[in-house]
Amino acid sequence: MSRKILVTNALPYANGDIHLGHLVGYIQGDIWVRYQRMRGNTVHYVCADDTHGTPVMLRAEKEGVTPEQLINRVHGEHLRDFTDFGVAFDNYHSTHSPENRSYAEDIYGKLRTADLIDTRAIEQYYDPVKEMFLPDRFIKGECPKCGAADQYGDNCEACGAAYAPTELKNPYSAVSGAKPVLKTSEHYFFRLSDARAVDFLREWTRGSNTLGVRRLQAEAANKMKEWLGEEGENKLSDWDISRDAPYFGFEIPGAPGKYFYVWLDAPIGYLASFRNLAGKRNDIVVEDYTDAVRAEASDTEMVHFIGKDILYFHALFWPAMLKYAGYRTPSQLCVNGFLTVDGAKMSKSRGTFITARSYTEQKLNPEWLRYYFAGKSNGTMEDVDLNLDDMIAKVNSDLVGKFVNIASRCAGFVSKRFEGKLAEVDAQATAEFSAAWAAGSIAACYEERDYSRALREIMHLADLANQYVNEHKPWELAKQEGQEARLHQVCSTALTMFRDLTLYLKPVLPVLAARVEAFLAIDEMRWGGEWQALPSGHVITAYSHLMTRIERKQIDALLEANRESLAPVPPATAAQDAKVVSSPQRHAEKQQHSAQSAETASEQISIDDFTKVDLRIAKIVDAQHVEGADKLIRLQLDIGETDTEGKPKPRQVFAGIKSAYDPATLIGRLTVMVANLAPRKMKFGMSEGMVLAASDPEGKTGGLYILAPDDGATPGMRVK
Repeated sequence: MSRKILVTNALPYANGDIHLGHLVGYIQGDIWVRYQRMRGNTVHYVCADDTHGTPVMLRAEKEGVTPEQLINRVHGEHLRDFTDFGVAFDNYHSTHSPENRSYAEDIYGKLRTADLIDTRAIEQYYDPVKEMFLPDRFIKGECPKCGAADQYGDNCEACGAAYAPTELKNPYSAVSGAKPVLKTSEHYFFRLSDARAVDFLREWTRGSNTLGVRRLQAEAANKMKEWLGEEGENKLSDWDISRDAPYFGFEIPGAPGKYFYVWLDAPIGYLASFRNLAGKRNDIVVEDYTDAVRAEASDTEMVHFIGKDILYFHALFWPAMLKYAGYRTPSQLCVNGFLTVDGAKMSKSRGTFITARSYTEQKLNPEWLRYYFAGKSNGTMEDVDLNLDDMIAKVNSDLVGKFVNIASRCAGFVSKRFEGKLAEVDAQATAEFSAAWAAGSIAACYEERDYSRALREIMHLADLANQYVNEHKPWELAKQEGQEARLHQVCSTALTMFRDLTLYLKPVLPVLAARVEAFLAIDEMRWGGEWQALPSGHVITAYSHLMTRIERKQIDALLEANRESLAPVPPATAAQDAKVVSSPQRHAEKQQHSAQSAETASEQISIDDFTKVDLRIAKIVDAQHVEGADKLIRLQLDIGETDTEGKPKPRQVFAGIKSAYDPATLIGRLTVMVANLAPRKMKFGMSEGMVLAASDPEGKTGGLYILAPDDGATPGMRVK
């Protein structure tokens, strides 16, 4: 049965450029949308600029324009960049819109009716120089929980703690630098701590949607458990949803001089953009997707793609707002990690990033980046590292050397020798391709957003296709008398394989796929039905080159264009574990100083010391919870060892990663283990090694990331 899905991406803030970090989440979302449409599902894909708040107001003032003029200009720039990278929204709207105002006022009114809005006088920081109350994000100081310097007034990006700005130590105004003073002001609060909201969120964050898919990834659900507390606990605080004038946003009905805090109306922008889209068409019933009762009866879905830096807002505030205003709650949150470049620890205080615009201005193919990001995306909250040398090698090897190479070596013979007509394919040669189609494993990878595994399977098929071509050598058959029929069949078979590979890659490489469809003279490829070869007698068009290689000089030009942004980090902030944030909504465009002090450097060791450690690639063949253990997962790791009968002999390892991983998601993954660690007898059994994982310096729950090797590594390989 065809699915009906409303898909959204996090709203980029209208106060800066789109950069490559943003594109991680947008590309992941666009790939999933394209796959769903190829399956015949109905998908409405919307987004909008997040336009309200003090940063926009101050930037407009600095540029000598109105906020409306600023957001209109930025809207065009953002849409241009998304379009350049193939992110094809059905509608790209703005939160500064009548639809958004209407929804915000309606939701607020219903929350008041449900007795979930309080008004209370609070002491709030006031900038005596700018003569304005300071929003949380414009007050900085030391985190009251971990002591990290230069943290914003609403949450700490070093330890993840949420707090009131008045709790900051040594606060200062991020606008003027002045020491703020406390003044009393009446504010409006959403009662998130209400027992009704807490009970609902505890169930919602642990639950599944109507398809049986968990609403939150395992890592996100674990984080929610930490934020919500155990059964009987209530760790949530009420949420301040108002701000004082001057403020660029929507005034709260019946409260002159009070405005909705931007985080209240920002996610509402999803609904506003969807309603705006429906107003341009006559085939969408908005309430079937947005009204709680009608959405359930209509069996529709609402899926959000967001970055992990805005998980708190989307998994707590947003569903609670919707629930008690009578709107449907999200079916699923697809949460992605941050982006680093070449593994560098980068300075957020300097706004380090590579802009999307600079990439296209250097004439770099956006689909190179789409492919590379897809190959690094596994459906989890793990960060994505953009290693530019690796990108060059990956694109040139996979897309040019393996994929495009198949058509370039065979198409010419069909056009020149056989008038572009194909012959019957070799059924035996294509057996694994038809079997892969029937198995549906690549489709499952796309559905689960494990694009990395999908591309590995696709490139395995590409290897088979190239092996077939290499074995039969059409360039030699063309020189031999009496081999015309064989040449015809070999080239036709290879082109059918090429067609299959293109279909599988189409969600990732839509522009290239469209060119292949034109070259093969076939209809737009869909995902479904039984596998069929290109038929005998089908006529293809003349082949023209489909994709060029990446040249190092192009990457060098890109780096030069972003030289100031990519400058070495000053010593004072060099230890900051900063990322180019992949979610743009709010956090990504707000520059910050160092989030934490440097870790103490380890004592130096010699190369001889290092070589004593036997690091091996390990495949996780089984993973189970350990009864009675709070932190442990029992892993069975294949490192290529066998028993006396030659059967695989996996090792048992107990790893303290339960807070970050669902065991079911680990099975089949590759990681790195210390193979020569002395076995340790534990309460739950013998542990025969250690897996390697990264964590933040504080070792906070949920901040664990097991290491994974690059494609091509196999169990037992030595890491050195």
